[in-house]
Amino acid sequence: MAQRLVCRAVGEIGWVSTSDREPGPDEIAITPEFGVEKHGTMAAFIKGYANQRGGWDSTNRLHVAEGILWNYPVPLGNMQFGRVPSGEWVSWWGPFEDRAIVRSVMLRPLGHVEWKDAAMQDPGEFGLGALRDSGMRIGDAVAVFGLGAIGLATIQLARAAGASKVIAIDPIESRRSIANQFGAIAIDPTGADVGLLLREMTSMRGVDVVVDFSGVAAALQSAFRGIAYGGTIAYGAFPAPFGAGLDLGGEAHMNRPRVIFSRACSDPNPDHPRWNEERIRAEVWRMIQSGSLKGTGIVDEPVAFRDLAQVYPDIALHPQNHVKLSVDYH
Repeated sequence: MAQRLVCRAVGEIGWVSTSDREPGPDEIAITPEFGVEKHGTMAAFIKGYANQRGGWDSTNRLHVAEGILWNYPVPLGNMQFGRVPSGEWVSWWGPFEDRAIVRSVMLRPLGHVEWKDAAMQDPGEFGLGALRDSGMRIGDAVAVFGLGAIGLATIQLARAAGASKVIAIDPIESRRSIANQFGAIAIDPTGADVGLLLREMTSMRGVDVVVDFSGVAAALQSAFRGIAYGGTIAYGAFPAPFGAGLDLGGEAHMNRPRVIFSRACSDPNPDHPRWNEERIRAEVWRMIQSGSLKGTGIVDEPVAFRDLAQVYPDIALHPQNHVKLSVDYH
């Protein structure tokens, strides 16, 4: 029997057996070789806060007390990489499992692209979506809060889009170091007045654009303090519910920023019908192929598939040791 990594319940990670069925007429059976995770989204289910809001009423578009957002067990894993029977390298979205059955139309040939760079497809999609939602233009000063894989992708994309200055904010030194390598100016927010620093780094004007993937209330408050008058905050995080203390009557009231909630996979896109998720995804892939978006330093060195259940909890317990968990199935 094949094995799949799942979150069985809040904080409970382990294996489940999957069927060894044969692929259907439009499917291919693949033995994965490498895979990566999407930390922020899966943390919401591992820690349980994704279901604190109740179920999602898709008709009326609001959370309701009855039900939950996602049933357990929740499959873990994001993108996988392997070879089809012809020997061609491909990628697909799917969980960590040692045998995958994938619809043929869901496979993407990698060509010359290294798998660690191809792994930036998913974070790049949300980074590009947030920058487009922000209306960022050539010459803008951009601040990025939260330097997971999406934040680090956003830095690369902002520079490729012509940002005059990219400022990266995260308390983890190793992530700030990666941001420096991608040309950003990195700030440790620990004990700092980040909003004031953002203004001082822009001749007290403030940054034109903030992209927040941190999911931390203090980061959003700093964004209000450091945004330029009339600037834009693109909020792309999927955070736990905030407690009391967010001040909307201070700099937020006086500087009148535009706050937009960004989720690249939600169509219709704000630029519908010209743009949708498919076009965003295609553009990210073009940038990966051209070398404008790299996984260097972002994708962790792979851990063995057999060790996943033991290693996986560490991405939440010790985030300083990981940016984007990767797996070797060999």
